[in-house]
Amino acid sequence: MQMIDAKYLLLLENRTLKMPGYDSVPVQADKQNHGFYELRNVRRDRLKRQAIVLGVSALWALVSLPLHAAPSAALGYTPKYPAGFRHFDYVNPDAPKGGEFVLLGRGTFDSLNPFVLKGVAAEGLTSFVFESLMTQSMDEPYSVYAHIAEDISLAPDRLSVTFRIDQRARFSNGKPVLPEDVKFSFDTLKSNLGHPRFRLYWADIKRAVVAGPRSVRFEFTRPNPELHLIAATSIPVFSREWVGDKPFDKLATEKPIASGPYTVESFDLGKRLTYKRIPDYWASDLGVRRGMFNFDRIVVKYYKDDTIMLEAFKAGEFEFNEEYSSKMWARNYIGPQFNSGRIKKAELPHRNNAGMQGFIFNIRRPLFKDKRVRKAISLALDFEWSNRNLFFNQYVRCDSYFSNSEMASTGLPRGDELKLLEPFRNRLPASVFTEVWEPPSTKPPRSLRDNLRQARALLAEAGWTLRDGVLRGANGEPFEFEIMLTSVQGRGFERIVAPFARNLAKLGINVSYRSVDTALYQRRTDTFNFDMVVASYKQSQSPGNELMTRWHSSSANQEGSENVIGIQDPVVDALIEKVIFAADRKQLVTAARALDRVMLHGEYLVPNWYIATHRIAYWDRFGMPDKLPLYYDPAEAWVYPTWWKK
Repeated sequence: MQMIDAKYLLLLENRTLKMPGYDSVPVQADKQNHGFYELRNVRRDRLKRQAIVLGVSALWALVSLPLHAAPSAALGYTPKYPAGFRHFDYVNPDAPKGGEFVLLGRGTFDSLNPFVLKGVAAEGLTSFVFESLMTQSMDEPYSVYAHIAEDISLAPDRLSVTFRIDQRARFSNGKPVLPEDVKFSFDTLKSNLGHPRFRLYWADIKRAVVAGPRSVRFEFTRPNPELHLIAATSIPVFSREWVGDKPFDKLATEKPIASGPYTVESFDLGKRLTYKRIPDYWASDLGVRRGMFNFDRIVVKYYKDDTIMLEAFKAGEFEFNEEYSSKMWARNYIGPQFNSGRIKKAELPHRNNAGMQGFIFNIRRPLFKDKRVRKAISLALDFEWSNRNLFFNQYVRCDSYFSNSEMASTGLPRGDELKLLEPFRNRLPASVFTEVWEPPSTKPPRSLRDNLRQARALLAEAGWTLRDGVLRGANGEPFEFEIMLTSVQGRGFERIVAPFARNLAKLGINVSYRSVDTALYQRRTDTFNFDMVVASYKQSQSPGNELMTRWHSSSANQEGSENVIGIQDPVVDALIEKVIFAADRKQLVTAARALDRVMLHGEYLVPNWYIATHRIAYWDRFGMPDKLPLYYDPAEAWVYPTWWKK
């Protein structure tokens, strides 16, 4: 299940890489659309803010304002919603409450704790149960509004930020959310008990301090343009009572106690999970929650086989599905239920940053350390053939780590981007400055034959020669590797890998591929025990600190990080920091383009494809808002929170 940029938690429920889908990978976790702003505490007062807005595109100055006053923008970006707004535009504020929504769970689950390395967490926990201090709008590039925290204040030296907790905030057990709970949540997750990604992502958040009966302060090791937003939106808050005296990584079957609109009512590990709506949910009348979370119960049923899953959907066993397989979408969403209109199909447009999906090389393996080898393998994928024969021409090739975005590099570097890259010239391949990177293509006048001929030459340069139909290295070792898939992908992705493997066989390369169960797949990717996997790097509208865990050297050997490629490049490190510490939107775009260009010329993956619509099907049992948000996932961020039962 995808999660969009508006999701308030980072890298929790499924670690972006862990549950690839069919021919497009369902990304289940991503960071916020972090951007740039500056907070200035001009004066303090005791009036409650219904919403404090951090609008971000360039620099921002947020002033402490009385109720219903609008925030002030320093440059370029005016938040859409004023303080005291009644509801988001993409919800129905008068949506009726009640009924049950039955959802699909892919694969399996064995844990109710989504914040540790061990186990596969249940679907929906970070959407329905856990909340952060502030929450985000889905119809703006980046604006964040008050939620658990009703007030935020950045220190003049930008080395700390203080939040004031809304005195109405309550956990599911009815007890108030206190600063001590926020501090406890942060301390627990950043310790060795939490998933390693928290330590990577929050590396510059030094500590949390209880600053008063309703205040918590986060102190930073150095100023960082987005640390305030990271503290506001990426720290899931839970009750100290949930943990008690038990080890945090042993809470697999302990029902969470948090501040969200739902609690876990019942579960059968690996098979089924039921969430129950809290009737007196503390935030139901806030502008950021009005008209949302309307179902009394949300039931998640798990399926491991995509064919059985689709038949169960047609039989009404669950009520909504987003389809990731072009073949399934084109051929299998048919039958009496569709003809009668009882099941609806829709293709919803979106403006999300598509990022990058691809066959990822594990460059820790000696086999893939040579860039020429990686490029040669990439030349063997015939996307045009696959799109025509397998995908029903539904996809566009990924040509950037920020595909479908202004941050994608184009042409040769010039202007500010060239100036940014110039100091690294002697540490970069000359091609970064002299060649326009493009994904391999077989569009005429190019052909697969020409691409394979070029691949053979690259392999020969790297010391690989063809002997008796087998490509061998200097010591006679054969060139062979495995592509690891998940059981959830099943036959859907194997039909794509098979022609790729056949093309590689023409070069003398032996490629095997196999599907493994979800838990084993996660363990092996967490420990980097694989040759090649399919993975997706979905991007926010304003990338930042999450890049540290994806491609920075500091995460390359950290188990559980997203740096499954194993990149350890000082230039990539430097450009990531340029992105994170950019002074304004223009600098961010320039740095992102430079980073993108260097990554592409590194040939770290075989680019896949993306689609600019969401393919969904649902039983005609629901009401839904009239308006779509701009940046969204149709499931967890729009359908489940904003639809209602007819």
